[in-house]
Amino acid sequence: MSTRLAGKVAIVTGAGSVGPGWGNGRATAVRFAQEGARVFAVDINEDALKETVESIGGPEGVIVPYQCDVTDTAAVAAMVTACKTAFGAIDVLVNNVGGSRAGGPVELSETEWDRQLEFNLTTTYLTCKHVLPHMKEVQSGAIVNTASTSGIRWTGAAQAAYAASKAGVIAFTRSVAVQHAPVGIRANTVIPGQLHTPMVEARLAGQRAGGDVDALLGQRLARIPLGFMGDGRDTASAALFLASDEARFVTGTEIVVDGGMSARCD
Repeated sequence: MSTRLAGKVAIVTGAGSVGPGWGNGRATAVRFAQEGARVFAVDINEDALKETVESIGGPEGVIVPYQCDVTDTAAVAAMVTACKTAFGAIDVLVNNVGGSRAGGPVELSETEWDRQLEFNLTTTYLTCKHVLPHMKEVQSGAIVNTASTSGIRWTGAAQAAYAASKAGVIAFTRSVAVQHAPVGIRANTVIPGQLHTPMVEARLAGQRAGGDVDALLGQRLARIPLGFMGDGRDTASAALFLASDEARFVTGTEIVVDGGMSARCD
């Protein structure tokens, strides 16, 4: 077992998955555990969390599953307390909860708009709100928030609320980073691009390609200069670096994980 996170306690939200394969949260929880962290894996779906624990595939690593709706501030506060009770510390927070809805301002209902902001941005605010006091107490900690290339560019579909909320995650993280740098807390963002995660089959193909998964995969692949699609394990690798002491001088910035897509001008 590697030791890049040895002795660290990490909360990873969205640690389940909407289907088989490597979503960002599941991949991050498993990778962190394999790198020596004690992982408090949080998701609203208990069955998905069970599959994440089983994904370790061996005796190495520690993952404790915890069911929580991270849109509920009382539930988030209880989750943070439960992590402290289980492990005695919180060294790393990784926020992976999120999802998209198609539509621009005209097509989206006000309810859908509000829900997107709550799901993608407010969840990040709430976990930081309840975790930061514990990190400030020990003057140490690393926060890694997951945004999306939709927050920095057009990615092939109108999804105004998703784009706005993910751009908000980036700006929020920079603000948290600068405010808390003097007390030893770092905060950074991973920006995944057109990855082949379980979300493609479970939701996106129905939204954008009439349910045709192969058609959607082809559309997404055509935007990637490297010529292949990554998956949640690529997001996890970036998150691992930002969470580790290797990134001790890195805060208030972003790692884009998109195979070169955002560097294209078309």
